[in-house]
Amino acid sequence: TDMARTLVELFYDVVSPYSWLGFEVLCRYQHIWNIDLRFRPAFLGGIMQATGNKPPAMLPKRAEYMLKDLKRMAKYYQVPVQISESDFQRIFGTSNLGAMRFITAIDMTQPQYLEPLSREFWIRFWSQREDISQPENILAVARQAGLSPELTQKLFEMISSPAVKNRLKETTEEAIKYGAFGMPAVVAHFNGEPHLFFGSDRLELLGSVIGE
Repeated sequence: TDMARTLVELFYDVVSPYSWLGFEVLCRYQHIWNIDLRFRPAFLGGIMQATGNKPPAMLPKRAEYMLKDLKRMAKYYQVPVQISESDFQRIFGTSNLGAMRFITAIDMTQPQYLEPLSREFWIRFWSQREDISQPENILAVARQAGLSPELTQKLFEMISSPAVKNRLKETTEEAIKYGAFGMPAVVAHFNGEPHLFFGSDRLELLGSVIGE
């Protein structure tokens, strides 16, 4: 008999490099494990604010470790995250709200593009070090992800709509309700219960809990 598939939700924000690692690993495992992977674009800033969390890079020792950690993980998982000390200022100085609203708009209208579009934002921000808050970069990302100019224009207009703003807010609140305090937040629904895993380095534990 075909075993029921386990729903695994990935709450992520493209400003988070660990979210990119978790995203790529889960994208690989979704073809091996008996899971339904659901991408949940949310707003990291909202989660940090609601839970009183601070970016790890704000603590000098953690920032120092994070640089090494991300380099090792990028190499291990073969995800082209590029990071140096100057990136911390870049991250704090970039608004990712427009990008996350754009991704939310695609989730609401054409979810089949969610995976390539999200990946393209990470590549721009974390490999090519581009400012994803700029409209022309958002449009370039959409083009690269294979969206038509018409669809891109429609999504771009949706960014400022209450529907998109509310959806992103609701998804963020949902993550917080599950106990998220940072990103990525992975929630596996198993045996009638949600199991929260924080970060991109707990995925073998996730596999173990859901019997994979």
